[in-house]
Amino acid sequence: MRQPVTPSSRGFARSMRADATKAENVLWQTLRNRQLEGLKFKRQVPLEGYILDFVCFEVRLIIEVDGSQHADSQRDVARDRHFEELGFRILRFWNDEVEQNIDAVCLAILQAAKGRG
Repeated sequence: MRQPVTPSSRGFARSMRADATKAENVLWQTLRNRQLEGLKFKRQVPLEGYILDFVCFEVRLIIEVDGSQHADSQRDVARDRHFEELGFRILRFWNDEVEQNIDAVCLAILQAAKGRG
């Protein structure tokens, strides 16, 4: 699913990887290097004018890790709808959910991935 990415989007994604939240780092340590059932995840990926926290293109799964600023965000609703129309499934987790219960988060990710398999 290669697309041209603007230099500004690429730079912004790079800076977000360098300045990840604690929750994003916790989840990345579990997802990186195909550690979760061999699924290949990428992080902070620029796509369609958005930056995705984590994406597995094999099973068309996007994972977003959100803080309170995302509560009731209409922009997130529109973004999710956009990617669902492209055939992606989107999972959203709160920061504290990832930090306090990574096992349940990973189980939800695996269930979503297998549902798409």
